[in-house]
Formats: sequence, C-alpha cells, structure tokens
Amino acid sequence: MLSSDLTAEELRLRAANERTENWQRWGSYLSERQWGTVREDYSANQDAWNYLPHDHARSRAYRWGEDGLLGICDRECRLCFSFALWNTRDDILKERLFGLSGPEGNHGEDVKEVYFYVDATPTHSYMKAIYKYPQGKFPYEQLANENRRRGRQQTELELRDLGVFDNQNYFDCEIEYAKHSPDDILIRATIHNRSAKPAAIHVLPQWWFRNTWTWDCTHEGCAPKPTIRKQGDQLEAMHSTLGKWLMRSDVASDGEQPVYLFTDNETNPQRHPGVPTTGETYYKDAFHSYAVEGNEQAVDSRLLGTKVAAHTIHLIPAGGSVTIRARMCSAAESPAVWFGAEFDAVFEARKREADDFYARCIPGDLTDDQKLVSRQAYAGLLWTKQFYHYVVDAWLDGDSSSPPIPESREHGRNHDWRHLFNRDIISMPDKWEYPWYAAWDLAFHMLPMARIDPEFAKDQLVLFLREWYMHPNGELPAYEWALSDVNPPVHAWACWNTYLISGVEGKRDREFLKRTFQKLLINFTWWVNRKDPQGRNIFAGGFLGLDNIGVFDRSKPLPGGYLEQADGTAWMAFYCGSMLRIALELAADN
Repeated sequence: MLSSDLTAEELRLRAANERTENWQRWGSYLSERQWGTVREDYSANQDAWNYLPHDHARSRAYRWGEDGLLGICDRECRLCFSFALWNTRDDILKERLFGLSGPEGNHGEDVKEVYFYVDATPTHSYMKAIYKYPQGKFPYEQLANENRRRGRQQTELELRDLGVFDNQNYFDCEIEYAKHSPDDILIRATIHNRSAKPAAIHVLPQWWFRNTWTWDCTHEGCAPKPTIRKQGDQLEAMHSTLGKWLMRSDVASDGEQPVYLFTDNETNPQRHPGVPTTGETYYKDAFHSYAVEGNEQAVDSRLLGTKVAAHTIHLIPAGGSVTIRARMCSAAESPAVWFGAEFDAVFEARKREADDFYARCIPGDLTDDQKLVSRQAYAGLLWTKQFYHYVVDAWLDGDSSSPPIPESREHGRNHDWRHLFNRDIISMPDKWEYPWYAAWDLAFHMLPMARIDPEFAKDQLVLFLREWYMHPNGELPAYEWALSDVNPPVHAWACWNTYLISGVEGKRDREFLKRTFQKLLINFTWWVNRKDPQGRNIFAGGFLGLDNIGVFDRSKPLPGGYLEQADGTAWMAFYCGSMLRIALELAADN
C-alpha cells in the first residue's frame, strides 16, 4: 500500500516496524499491580500474596517491576509516570489500584475499583482512561473483611455496594496521553467533581525511576542509581541507558501552582526492617507522609532524588472540573514552549488520527454502539500490554544485598526453569488480576491484535518460542505461578490464524510461518512424549479443559491412578490439524 493511502497512525506503525522512528518506545507498559506477584515473592513458603501485600506496596521498593494508577513507562521500565490522588479523607495516598489478594477474596483475587480503558492506538500516540475516585473515605478494611468472611456460594462485595458513589459523590478522573513525537509525551488529567457540593482533591503527577540499584544485580537490565533534580522551572532526569529527560508540570487550570516534591524510590526501613534498601532518609512513601500525614520532613528539601511529584490542591466546585497538564521529553527535543496552544492541538490531532485509524479497522456495517464497543475492546487490549521482568535464575539464587535465600526455593516453584529470562513488553490477560502472562491467553489475544498491529502480534507469538522462553524439553512457560503447568496447545492455531489475518493472499509473512513451525515441532514432540504416558494416544494430565470446569485440580496427580482426558485427546487432534495446515501452506514452495 502506498504511503499516501495510509492513515497517520498506520504511517507511525510502519515507521516503528521499519525502525526508522521508535513510536512504541513509550506506552501503557506500567503494571497496575506488582505487589502480590510470584516474581516479588522471596518467602520460604511460596506465599506471594502475604509476602508483599497491598499495605506494603507504598513503602517497599519492588525488585522486578513497578506499578501505578493508569500510568506509562518506556519499554524497559526505566522511567515511569502515573498520577497519585488524595480526597482528603482516605487513610492512604491513592497511587495504585486496590484489590483483594487470593486468600482475601471469596472468589479469589479481585480488583475493587471502578476504572475504564477508553481509547488507545497501537503506537500509544493517543490513550485515554477514566478512574472513578470516591469523595468519601475509601472502604479498604470493609471490602477486605467482608469478602474474607463470605463463602464461595455468596456474591462478592463490590465498591458500588457500599454506597460510595451514591448522589454522585465521586470524581471522574480522565487521564489522557498524546505523543508529539516518539520521545515527547503530553499528559493531561481532567478531574470532574460529579457531586452537588464543592470537593477537595490533591493531585500529584509523579515520575520515578524503577529501582535497579539496590539489589547489586549484574544481569541485563540492572543499572547504576539515576537522578532527578530540579533545574529552573523543569525537572532533569539522568539515566545511564535512557539518557537525559526533561519533565514539567503546568499551572493548573484553576491557577494552582505545582510544588515539586522529591524522594527516593527506596524501601522505608522503619516500616520494613530487614528488607534491602540503600535509602538513608527519604523513601518511597514520602508523598503519602507529606500529603496524608502532613509530614513536611518526609520529602527532600535538596530537590533531588529518584522519585518526584508535582503537588497541587484543588477545591472543585459542584459540577466543575480542573485540568492538570504535564509533559516529558528527551533533552534533545526540549520544546521552546511547553504548554502553549500547540499542546491541546496535539491532543485534538491525535484523537482525529485515532478516529481515522479505527474507521479502517472496524467494519463499517456495524452500528455506532457496536463500533464504540469494538473500539473500547481494542483499547483494553492495548492498555494491557505490560513490561514483564522475571529472570528465574537470579530470582532463585537471590541478590547479594538480600538475606540468604531459603533452601526450600531450590525445590520449590519454578526451580526447573532456570533458563527463563523474561524482560519484554507482553500482552497480559489483565494488568491487575493477572499482571503476568498466560501462554494460551496470549495466543487468543493475538488474533484481534493482528487486526490492528500485526507485527506486534507476530513478535509475541515468536517470543514464546525463543530459546530463553521455551524449555529445553520443548514445553512453553504457562504462567509465573506454575511455569510447568500445562495449558491447551493453541499456539500453532494462533500462529496460523495470525498469518492469515496479518496479510492478504500473496503478501503474507511466510518467514513468520516458517520460524514458528520449526519451533512448534519441538513443542509438538514434547506433547507426544510427555502427555501420552501409556502410548495409546490418550492424553492425560494438565489443565486441559475450560476454566473451572472440573471438581478438582487436574494439574495435580491423582492418588493411586491417573486421569485419561477426552478433551486432552481432542486438543491434540486440534494441534495436529493446525500443524498440518501450516505444513501444507509451506509445502507449496518448499
């Protein structure tokens, strides 16, 4: 297709794929939840939920990633951005979404917030999300205690059930991002007071560096301690591999001047003695201490650190709103005017370009409502791309700066996956409830992804077949809770259908099909040798049915016997059919 026939977003995608402009360097890659994950679990009893719970998240530095409220980061999660909020009534600063851990929820882990991914483009040139923040005290304890009390036969207690949105006593927090260029990101938050009374809110757009310096690690992705400092009216961030970046927050639409607060992204040893930290005075929870507890000594008066926020306080009239604008860019692209008329013009242009792009992707014969549903579904798919870092070898052995690793880890979770090195942007099932990949979920997700970003879809499917993902025996990693668990073999089917979707006859990516087919043969052999224990083509063991279909966990061995699964055999027949289709396609010229 000629360049003149492409939309602006398609041209950006082409530039990104041809590596002439790095339009996908920044995106919605920041997790919604890093706490309570396996990769952050260094306990002796493999109790990930209790080792680093939500209550610790504000004051403990993470080892393998970061999280925030509808935020962004670069593709290596070095510099992060998100908004923090405080309604003057909550016990804690709202820096991340709250939810129940697996043991707390009567139906397992469950996010207890109201938020929506509204819009996004494949290059993240425009993104929009909405977070609904109650104006009354957020019922953290009530949600946890009541859901813990309820049995599995009862419904879950949700935030709406507690009346916190009654009489529209909440803020609609519209958060938008627009790229002026690949390394110039414009940020806008519009906070609407939906209630019939004036309401106060603290808003803190915040930037921070992921902590890669405390752990004394030496594998790829570790870096010396960077810095953020105030230089005149702007912030200057220096990182050994990201280079110099500039950030700035504008005067709010109601005239409130931002006050820059500085601290370090370090564990607070007063709350967590014994946890590794190199922080001496200023810690990760400083902005909570400053805004919620009124402790002005918690922030660094030298205006230096690895985490910074632009703090403003607003009294928004009934039915009114306030707009906060911020911007971040590489030093090479420092704008002459940070927040002039061009700022809002870029947002309008990117929204129009998003409309043009989806007019090409979404069938024209749908109703207007159906088009909106489709577009928001794509937004959810794009917003749930996440930087995922998990180096199993380093995780099992621990860091030199950390307490000794318990011996139980040598024979515990994922001990036989030492080769696994995950440090990529990956499509997640969900960035809160499932902020880790699930191999067969990802395979399904790549079919709709192939309609809007075919190169990313193909790259994801190839990634899971690479040597540092696939086990030497041919097994694909399932998910971090149990990498050796067995999911239905749908990868070949996903590769075949992505091949069909991402090109027209005569212009399809045969190299992609060849690459995946060769590796899929290894995985197929693992299935034949591993999951057919009696050699009778009856495939047993593994989580091979649909979610929650069985009365017991079919991934666990049965006492005194084994399970022959009709659906396991059907999945293998399905796998054979998918491989045969690919083989016949490749045999046409090979």
